[in-house]
Amino acid sequence: MKRLATLVLAVAVLFSFVAACAAPTPEVVEKEVIVEKEVPVTVEVEKEVVVEKKVVETVEVEVTREVIVDPTACNLEPPESPIRIDMIGWTFPVTEFYAEELEKCSKVANLEVNAQLLDSGSAGEQQDLALAAVGKSPFEIFHTTENSIAEYASQGWLFPLNDLIEEYREEYDLDDIIGTYWEMATYEGKIYGIPLIGNTKHLFYRPDLLEKYGLDVPETYDDVIAACEVLKQEDSIDLPFTINLHAGWAWNGEFTDFYGSFRGNNLLLNEDNTPAFNGPEGLAAVEKLLEVVDACMGEEGLTYSIDDSEIGMETGGLAMVQTWASRAANMDDPDKSEFVGGIGFAPAPRACPDCPHAGGTWADFYSIPARWEVDPDLIFRVIMEAADLQSQMEAAELSIVTRGTVVERGAGGRYLEAALETIANGPGGMGKNPARVIATTAIGNWLPLTATGELTPQEALDAAAEEYIREATAQGYLD
Repeated sequence: MKRLATLVLAVAVLFSFVAACAAPTPEVVEKEVIVEKEVPVTVEVEKEVVVEKKVVETVEVEVTREVIVDPTACNLEPPESPIRIDMIGWTFPVTEFYAEELEKCSKVANLEVNAQLLDSGSAGEQQDLALAAVGKSPFEIFHTTENSIAEYASQGWLFPLNDLIEEYREEYDLDDIIGTYWEMATYEGKIYGIPLIGNTKHLFYRPDLLEKYGLDVPETYDDVIAACEVLKQEDSIDLPFTINLHAGWAWNGEFTDFYGSFRGNNLLLNEDNTPAFNGPEGLAAVEKLLEVVDACMGEEGLTYSIDDSEIGMETGGLAMVQTWASRAANMDDPDKSEFVGGIGFAPAPRACPDCPHAGGTWADFYSIPARWEVDPDLIFRVIMEAADLQSQMEAAELSIVTRGTVVERGAGGRYLEAALETIANGPGGMGKNPARVIATTAIGNWLPLTATGELTPQEALDAAAEEYIREATAQGYLD
């Protein structure tokens, strides 16, 4: 008679996972499991075979180790040899957050990631020099925009990402990134940037001061001008309102918003690349800008950078400002702001009552240079570790982000409604015509002369158009 006991093996792994709170990942330990198994042993007794004896045998059972991924960490396999990845970009709250996300990958063995953040002007200059230089790029990750992607890609300076996007589409759920942002990163059918940030400019204001003087939240720039005339009597502030006109490139940015509002789009050029910006809408835009300068800013306000305007709202020096949505989170940062919860947000004022909001649709990307030393596959995965869902859920408190799931879950700061309304009812994106960069440079060179009285608005626009035509012809954009 043979008798075999039943073998039962139960292995239970208990863990908890709380992604929203970024709890530490539970440690799962491989265990050697010892079980007792009855094994029949043959005993020979007087030539008669009888099964009588039981022997306990040790059986080793292989247990598969369960890997639990920490969504807050950089979950990459260590490279075989030491590798360093450098990123360059410009600083504002959400880019500082993403820089920290990138640098988490320095915890991976054999991998070092460094993020260098400068002011926007300096970062742009360094990026232009690095990409235009001969040889391998000194940076592996570049902070880009729709405009700069068109400029850099047209020069062959960026690495197309289509193949990598297809390879990692499922792993990083790349279809969750809103399609509009992929389109903004596309030039001539190739994708050159990973979308991280959506952006626009809109109105920040002090509700207490508007209430004190019986003022409504401005809906148009004529409303802004009227409010400034009243708020000038408020002794606690330095200026009633600012926009960013402290440099030539800043003039171009504000002109583009006003021009886009009057014209209905931000395309500065006609389809044949001839200039459109010096037409009637361009003239109306410059004239309205100068009205705002005279009523609200004066010479002092012309010196205010983006940082100065942000600080002015945080410290009480300004009553209102038109600036970037990505600066709104700092209004509620107690380490920076004296008015936590006390700053209101509204859509960008319109240039005229029936115009779109004077705030375009912007996006920021991470791009890889065409001339590289580090494998683009690794660079791409480092970027995606910083741009995954967990990261964007946190980043949503600081800026508009690009994943649809974040929007569906209702994440985001107090500014979000104002920003999204501006985007929905504004003039849209900048387009990807590389000739546009020549136009914006020319506009920035000439418009500041209108504030000093050296040129009339039309003279400045015509001078910019002449410079654009000359340079665009030389570069082959015009016949």
